[in-house]
Amino acid sequence: MNNGCKGQTQSSGKDNYDKIRPMAVADHFYPSDKTTLNNWFSKWKAEYSKGNGDKRAGAISPSNVLQAIIVPHAGYVFSGSTAMAAISCIDTTRKYDHIFLLGPSHHVWIDGASVNNAFDAYQTPFGPVPVDRSLGDTLISKSKYFSYRADAHSSEHCLEVQLPMLRWLYKDNMPPIVPIIISSNRLNVLRSIAQTLQPWFNERNLFIISSDFSHYPSYKDANMVDSLTAKAIMTGSVEKFIDQLQANADKNIHNLSTSACGEMAIVVLLSMMEAATGNTFDIEHLQYCNSGDSQYGDYDQVVGYNALAVTINNDMKNMSFTLTEDNKKTLLKLARATISNALGIKTDIPKMESWATVRCGAFVTLTIDDNLRGCIGHFGEDTKLWDVVKEMALSAAFNDPRFYPLSKDELGSVNIEISVLTPLKRIKSIDEFQLHRDGIFIKKDGYSGTYLPQVADEVPWSKEEFISHCAHDKAGIGWDGWKDAELYTYQAIIFHE
Repeated sequence: MNNGCKGQTQSSGKDNYDKIRPMAVADHFYPSDKTTLNNWFSKWKAEYSKGNGDKRAGAISPSNVLQAIIVPHAGYVFSGSTAMAAISCIDTTRKYDHIFLLGPSHHVWIDGASVNNAFDAYQTPFGPVPVDRSLGDTLISKSKYFSYRADAHSSEHCLEVQLPMLRWLYKDNMPPIVPIIISSNRLNVLRSIAQTLQPWFNERNLFIISSDFSHYPSYKDANMVDSLTAKAIMTGSVEKFIDQLQANADKNIHNLSTSACGEMAIVVLLSMMEAATGNTFDIEHLQYCNSGDSQYGDYDQVVGYNALAVTINNDMKNMSFTLTEDNKKTLLKLARATISNALGIKTDIPKMESWATVRCGAFVTLTIDDNLRGCIGHFGEDTKLWDVVKEMALSAAFNDPRFYPLSKDELGSVNIEISVLTPLKRIKSIDEFQLHRDGIFIKKDGYSGTYLPQVADEVPWSKEEFISHCAHDKAGIGWDGWKDAELYTYQAIIFHE
């Protein structure tokens, strides 16, 4: 799979590009004068770094890797300082392969995504920004929902206004960009766009989501609506975000025409987060303002601007290792050989390698004809992966109290599945739990129970039903027992024979 690592090299800072997209909104959304821009950017960056101002919520955790930012795209006199709050989070010493720019179309309807593969670079007052045209070609070849529409890019401002700040921040070391305009009101299309982009949604690439928030309510209503919308995004749930947009609309707020003009790009971002494996994301609110806070705005009809950062939570060390396909096959051989030897069938045990000495939890699940035949697991980081797989294989085969011990006659029909677990993370609310991505572990008064993430794929339960069933069926504390219990989430690398 082409993961984009061999894209265009970083800019040399020279105007040596054959085709350069000219600035379309300079001196309208932002000044073309470098001195003015440099003064503004330096001032805003310094203010945010110091944490001044009552609307600044803080910066991202220094141990986390920045995966994405949500940033406004209005004129700089209205939203520039809030945009800089997000841009300031970028660590320019970190070598991103690409910067993906995703934003809405203000001019044409696409019912998909238009990636600009027609230019070698975008011009900015500080010099050109390189484009990875070949990656644009790759995206178009991979999905019927990707294309190039010249009219979607020629006068579009939502991506262009991000570039002067980025070029100023990076100077001559700007990574190549992938400019993508998204417009579709079909959720399946947006999820397909996300699926196409998923291979690049990792710590080697940065995603910038361009969106303003509420359009044209009063100053007071904007503050309320934009706060609710930001909180919905911070759950990391596509469903909660879409539900909040509808709830905002149902309030019949005077003059509210949209809660987020970049909602389609935000849905794509949240979809990629939900589908990601091996990482846990934090979403942090950085700053808020609306056009009424500007000397050029009024309080009657405003536009809202939120800045948010999505980071990979390294504090949890969600997987201090990766498992190759060969590693997975070795662990499955280990589990089967361990069970076989316990049944008196002499089988060679694979040799333990260094990657298997990492300490983590794991579950081993046995099935026969897709019916459960045993499942036992261990949480924590007190046992080597190699040892925990052996122990859980034996327990699933012979010590699951729901089943008789496995027999020799059944061994040939058994399918083995292994779930390697990330560390447990304590959560304060089920809003932090993501169905299909997270497993749940419930603990109360000496009782405990868990459901692995993949259980959600087998039952038609909502998030609350999933947790309620775990509380009742697994922990034995009643349907509502989870509401005052300790709740933990975890993810799993899942593989089977």
